[in-house]
Amino acid sequence: MAGRIIKTLILAPKPMNMNQNPTPANLRDIGLKATGPRMKILDFFHQNGGTHFSAEDVYMALAKEDKEIGLATVYRVLTQFEQAGLLLRSHFESSKGDSRAIYELNEGEHHDHLVCLDCGHVEEFVDEAIEKRQRDIAKNLGFKLQEHSLAMYGHCQKKNCRNKQKI
Repeated sequence: MAGRIIKTLILAPKPMNMNQNPTPANLRDIGLKATGPRMKILDFFHQNGGTHFSAEDVYMALAKEDKEIGLATVYRVLTQFEQAGLLLRSHFESSKGDSRAIYELNEGEHHDHLVCLDCGHVEEFVDEAIEKRQRDIAKNLGFKLQEHSLAMYGHCQKKNCRNKQKI
């Protein structure tokens, strides 16, 4: 059928407690073998909670420490972690017209995103007035809202923005 949109929902286990260091048992509990690359990538996200990374960002950060992890391995592990519910994946556009997958820890709390069109930096935020308005819109249109994502795009106006150096 033309115009049909299919979205797959993955029923993920309860997110790991991100206040503790990840252990091999955490991975085994969700059916994944605790390999060196998986543990390094999980630890990387744990140490950088609240931050968004592309596969290339993860690869470059880990390659500085360990020449044994390849980019294909990083992509494969990120996909496995997303499917297991450990990571969330989003696609954000840039003013250059490109799009890339960005990953973050699934900490179990809903939030929205504000994306800089210049450097790609992502800020998370929660605003109950926006959440209520979205629920009201869905209800007024005859929908019961199950989930949603909101990404707002703009140009950072901070004069000392540390991310503008990445342009």
